[in-house]
Amino acid sequence: MDLVKNKSNTSFIGIIMLDTIFPRIKGDIGNPSTFNFPVRYKVVNGASPERMVIKADKSLIHPFIQAGRSLIKDGAFALATSCGFLALFHRELTQALSVPVFSSSLLQVHMAQSIIKKDQKVGIITARKESLTREHLSAIGIDHYPLAIMGMDQAEEFSSVFIKGKPTLDLKKCRQEMRTTALKLKELNPDIGAIVLECTNMPPYAKIIHTATGGLPIFDVVTMINYAHSTLIYS
Repeated sequence: MDLVKNKSNTSFIGIIMLDTIFPRIKGDIGNPSTFNFPVRYKVVNGASPERMVIKADKSLIHPFIQAGRSLIKDGAFALATSCGFLALFHRELTQALSVPVFSSSLLQVHMAQSIIKKDQKVGIITARKESLTREHLSAIGIDHYPLAIMGMDQAEEFSSVFIKGKPTLDLKKCRQEMRTTALKLKELNPDIGAIVLECTNMPPYAKIIHTATGGLPIFDVVTMINYAHSTLIYS
C-alpha cells in the first residue's frame, strides 16, 4: 500500500453503498456535502438493508469486493462502506482489496475503549440489535470488550426509513427517537464512557446524542472517514 502524499483531483475516498432509496441528508455518509474532501460512491445493486442487516447475506461479499475494485481502479486511495454491518465482511474485504478498508464504524470501538476507564463500557447504538451478532463483533476483534448495545428496533420512523426503505424521512421524529434511545442506553448503563454509532445514517444525530448523554465522546462513520483521510493524505 502506498500512502497518498498529495491530494489531486483524481484521488478520493471510495464509499461502497447499499442499494437504498431513502433521503441522504447532510451528515449522512451518502451525502457528499458531509465531507470536505472528495468522495465517490459505488452502489452494489440488490444489496438492500434487509439483505445486509436482517439476513446477513454472505453472497454479497463478492459484489462488494467488485465494487471496491472498481473504485480503486478509478482512483480511490481508501474505501469505506455505507453500513456498519459490513464488519461481518471485514477480513474478506481487507484481504481482497489493495487499499485500506474502513468497513464499519464499529472499528472505532478499539479506540473508544482505549480512552475510557477500565471499569467503563463502550456503548453501541445500532440500527437493529437483534441483527448485531457475536459473529459481527468477532470479525473485527471487539467481541471481548465490555459493551452495552442498544438498538433502534422499536423506533418507528428510523426503522421504517433505514431498514424497511420508506422514501421519506420525518427528521424531527427521527431526532427524538435517537435522543430517546441514547437516554435509555445511558440510564440502563451508567458506566458507559463513550458511544459508537454503528449505523451510517446516524451521524446527523451525533450532536443530539452527545448532549443527551452529558457530553460523552461519540464515534460514528463520519469521524472514522475523516480520520482515515487525515492518516492517508499528506499535502
